[in-house]
Parts: sequence; structure tokens; C-alpha cells
Amino acid sequence: MVGDFIKINEWLLPFSWIYGLAVRLRNQMFEMGLLKSRSFDIPVISVGNITVGGSGKTPHVEYLINLLKDKVKIAVLSRGYKRKSRGYVLAEDDTDVRMIGDEPYQMKRKFKNIYMAVDRDRCHGIDRLTSDEATKDTDVVLLDDAYQHRYVKPGINILLIDYHRLIMYDKLLPAGRLREPQSGKSRADIVIITKCPKDLRPMDYRVIIKTMNLYPYQQLYFTSLEYDSLKSVCGHDDMKLEDISKNTSILLVTGIASPKQMINDLKEYSDNIVPLTFADHHQFTQKDMERINDEFDKLPSPKIVVTTEKDNSRLTGMNGLSKDVSDNLYVLPVRIKFMLEQENDFNEKIVSYVRKNSRNSILAKTKDDNKSKNSHNSGHRPRTISFRNN
Repeated sequence: MVGDFIKINEWLLPFSWIYGLAVRLRNQMFEMGLLKSRSFDIPVISVGNITVGGSGKTPHVEYLINLLKDKVKIAVLSRGYKRKSRGYVLAEDDTDVRMIGDEPYQMKRKFKNIYMAVDRDRCHGIDRLTSDEATKDTDVVLLDDAYQHRYVKPGINILLIDYHRLIMYDKLLPAGRLREPQSGKSRADIVIITKCPKDLRPMDYRVIIKTMNLYPYQQLYFTSLEYDSLKSVCGHDDMKLEDISKNTSILLVTGIASPKQMINDLKEYSDNIVPLTFADHHQFTQKDMERINDEFDKLPSPKIVVTTEKDNSRLTGMNGLSKDVSDNLYVLPVRIKFMLEQENDFNEKIVSYVRKNSRNSILAKTKDDNKSKNSHNSGHRPRTISFRNN
């Protein structure tokens, strides 16, 4: 049900009040111009949240990559959380996961033809991407997890909100998991409610829409998680989830912020899901390998080990997994699906923004060709977003 993963530590509320004062002061300084936000002469799309923990940023960024990769040259810029390097790093095909972090590493492995860079200073990172000889043909920059990085003023600001942790029912850190007050949602051009159950009723949508209370310039979308076939790490054939027998035991190894939705989804395919949960971005150790081996040995056959793409990037290269575990280790790819038939509308808004603001892309060349068509159709579409002039 909506908000069912929220837990408030009431005794920490006084500290949340102090934290909130500091965050509001920082935001006010940006609003007053005491702290400066920079705009760029290239399309910049930010994807982020205002809560601590997973809201589905990586699959949504990957959706944008798939949408644009055949039309423009894409650069993804991330902070590179928990990486071992400093400053600006442009990923190459052989860059180690420790140099850029697990999520950038995952995206670079999946999308060889994009530029993947990490830099804590996003303004500096964009400057490097658009001026360095190796990447200056960049047409659009996707900012991963940069909603609070207000030094960059993106052309489109996408805010992700987990259905199970709706910000209206949450509290600021440390009592809850909000990074900033709920009012921070006003900076978003697009708001997406993520990880929605597939059986949401019309009344559920209406309640969320009313509770979100968005401005006219903001568009609200809903997405759910979908899973591709399990990918064998050791080279076995892919396995469709539908082909898993109900009596198959699944050891689900995750080091992500919110694995509960995945656990619930897998229960449809197996009666015996054993979650082995680590902290988000957990760096696996030899002791962890032994624990995975021991837990797998305890399970009745038939059995498999399932992990996420992000976790597999950190497991890659680790020694210590038993042959039995390695032979039965599968990665579960995750992608998003728009609900309420909203996909085309979302795609149009993104592509239209990039086309109108791109410096070099082939989309810019077709702008005039599509102008009359878009103008003709605009009166028949749902309410549009007025992306504020950056």
C-alpha cells in the first residue's frame, strides 16, 4: 500500500527541525541569488530525488539513454558515490568500478557509446564534457542524482518519488528520510511516482494526484518496475522468470537502498525467497562471500542466486564464491514502464526539449520539419509542461 515502507523515528524530530532550518536557509540563499545557479548552452536533464535511498534513479536514467541514444551524443554525469578516485574521471571501457562507482560502471557497461563521467562538482564536470577534445561533441548531459546540486540549473528537472515512501508522509532527516522539505518538489518540471504496484486502481491515482498538489507547470507520471530475463553470470542460457518453478529456492543478494519491492515481485515466481540484504552501495568482502556460500548451501534444491545489476558490478572480480554459487548466479535486469499510457507524452516532452536546445544534434536539423506537426497536435495532448526559461 502507499507509504508502507515509511518509518518515522519520533524521538529524532527535534534534530529534524534543526536540519530543516539549515536546508531552508541554503535553499533561500539560492532563491535570493546569494548562491548562484549556472545555466548551460546545452540540454541538461537532471534526475534525482529528495529522499535518502533508492527511488529508481538508475533505471530512469537508462530509460532516457535508450530514448535518446540513437538521436544524440549522450553524456551521463554522476557524483560517483563511494568511488576511490577524486575529481573528474571520464570512464573508459576498461575503467575499474572502484574508480567511478557501481551505478556509473553499470551504465557504461550497458551503453558503450555514451560518455560516462563522474565529478562531485557538476558545473566543472559539464565544463569538461563540453570542452575537452574527447567529449566536446556531447549533445545532451544527463545528471544522475543531482536534484540537491543547485549550482547547476538544468533545463528539465525530474523528481522521482517512491510510491512506498511518498514525501507527503515522510519527515526530514534524521527522523525520516527526506533530504529537504516537501516544498522542494516545486523545483521539478516533471515528477514521477516510481515503483508503483501494477494493480493500482483509478481511485489510487486520483488520491496521489490530489495529495501531490503540483503546480500547473509540473507534469505527474507513474512508473512501475519490470524485469527482463535472468542473465547467467557464468554463461548459461538466459532464464525467463516465468520458467522458474514455484519450488525453486531463490537467494536474493542485494546491496541497494530499497529491495522490498523486488522481494515482493519475485514472490510471484517462487515460494521460497531468502533475502540476503546489505547496505546500499555495500563493498563486498571475503567474509560476505563466505556468508553467501553458507546461505546458499542451506537452501533446498532446486536453487539459484539472484542479484541486481548494480550489485553484480561490485561482485565482479571478487574471489571466494563457491563453484556451486558461481554456476547458479543470475543477474536480474530492471527497467521501468510508464503507466496510464503516459509513455508517448513523456517521450515527446524530452525529445522536444533536446531538439529545441541542442547545439549539434540531428534533432536540431529536423526542428523546422516537425514544427507544424507538433503545433497541430498540441491541442489534443494532455496539459503540457512549461519548462522555465533557463
